[in-house]
Amino acid sequence: MTVRGRLSPRSLGALIIDFSLDTEHSILHVRPETALEKEDFVKLAEVVDPHIEATGDLAGLILNAPSFPGWDSFGAMVNHFRFIRDHQKHVKKIAVVTDSHLGDVAEHLTSHFVSAEVRHFPAGQVEQAQQWILGGS
Repeated sequence: MTVRGRLSPRSLGALIIDFSLDTEHSILHVRPETALEKEDFVKLAEVVDPHIEATGDLAGLILNAPSFPGWDSFGAMVNHFRFIRDHQKHVKKIAVVTDSHLGDVAEHLTSHFVSAEVRHFPAGQVEQAQQWILGGS
């Protein structure tokens, strides 16, 4: 089963985050489209937390952002880091699929702060990222 959703600001109706939760493989796919807002991470947690409570963990998270859109405010960045802090112990692998230099930074820097294994993939390699999470190379 796959749970799909789109998170958007109430005031604009513009797409912020497109996501799907592959419950069969326990992989969360996240694709930010525009600058991230504070509320995005609260809503994403509302979708992910029940799955984690029911199954224990996520096999992986695929962050698919050909170019990282950033945050719309300092508060949004803080909520993003809070989401990572609160959920990182429940995610085994994180694949960052992007051509942004932040992908390399994420792979090296986050390994010091999260228990999940983090790997950077070039933009367009979502299938390779999924295979890595599922145990392939």
